[in-house]
Amino acid sequence: MAQQTVKTKYQEKFRLKKGDEVVVLTGKSKGGTGKIDKVDFKKNAVFVSGLNLFKKHAKPGVNGDEGGIIDKSMAIHISNVALVDPKTKKATRIGYQSEKSGKTRVAKASKTLLS
Repeated sequence: MAQQTVKTKYQEKFRLKKGDEVVVLTGKSKGGTGKIDKVDFKKNAVFVSGLNLFKKHAKPGVNGDEGGIIDKSMAIHISNVALVDPKTKKATRIGYQSEKSGKTRVAKASKTLLS
C-alpha cells in the first residue's frame, strides 16, 4: 500500500512556490530578498537562497569531502516571508483569479498575474 503524505494545518493555504521571489518580514535576515530554493511542507517552511545563513562545522568525510566551516541556509517559517510584487517590488499577498484555463495566482497589491 502506498504511503500518503500527511497534510499539515497550513498546507491548504501554502501559496508560495519554488522559484518565487520573497522578502523576509522578521528575524535575523529581515528585509532581505531572494528566491525560494526549497519548500518544506512538513515544517511549513521555505529555504531562501542567500538568506538565514548559519555556520556549520563539518568533519572531513570518507569520500574525500573537505572539512571546515560551511555556510548553510536554514529554513524560514512561511508566516515570516511574503511574496515580492513584480511591479512595486514591495511585499504583497497572493490571491487567485479564475480564468478559462483554470486558476491563476495574482499579486493582490497590483493585480499582476504571477507565473
